[in-house]
Amino acid sequence: MKDRLRMLIPPLPGDRPRRRKAEGDRVVLLHGLWRSVWAMEGMAESLNEVGYETLCVPYASFRKSMTEIVDDVEAELRKLDDGRRVHFVTHSMGGIVLRYLAKRAPELVTGKVAMLAPPNQGSEIIDWLDRMPLRPLAHLAFGPGGMALTTEEVREKVPGFDDNLEVAVMMGRKRAVPFFTSLLEGEHDGIVSVDGGKVAGMTELEVLDADHTFMMAEAEVRAKVLGFLSRDAC
Repeated sequence: MKDRLRMLIPPLPGDRPRRRKAEGDRVVLLHGLWRSVWAMEGMAESLNEVGYETLCVPYASFRKSMTEIVDDVEAELRKLDDGRRVHFVTHSMGGIVLRYLAKRAPELVTGKVAMLAPPNQGSEIIDWLDRMPLRPLAHLAFGPGGMALTTEEVREKVPGFDDNLEVAVMMGRKRAVPFFTSLLEGEHDGIVSVDGGKVAGMTELEVLDADHTFMMAEAEVRAKVLGFLSRDAC
């Protein structure tokens, strides 16, 4: 329950990266749209307990453009660019941010990538909001970064992953938010469909009993992430 409550803490201007030191590989965690640095804290704690150094990086998901967001995340990572192997765990929009970053600065993405519920084919929900009469309000609420998640924008502009990366996509099939069901096809988590999570360069896809909002809090999801990151580790 504590983890789920923390995930609902809204983003604040004073949010700063949260780092947990350890001797192992570093894991960078990127939250989703309209989430805060606290959204990935429970996952970070689980990873840190088994020896990973973790860094939860906040970004202005609904206030800045995607280019500015990637700039900010890259700047934070370069502060700790110490040659350590760096894995990534992302949730939702965080996966799109990472795709841009991996293409722009591949030297910063040296480990594995675990993507939780990423809208890798874009968001049908953002498409719908962009067509609504209240479109200006949607743009105000989600900003240039969030509104860049349309299916057209993501499919045409966001790069896939290079073949040298191991990328696991983990999608949910529970629907805690049924409102958008009519916009989604096949299995989905209420926000993103399983097919919508697929991306060029992914090496594996898993569908888990989890909903979009609280996916990171599920014990099965954390176990899958840990197993993936630790597999074949030296």
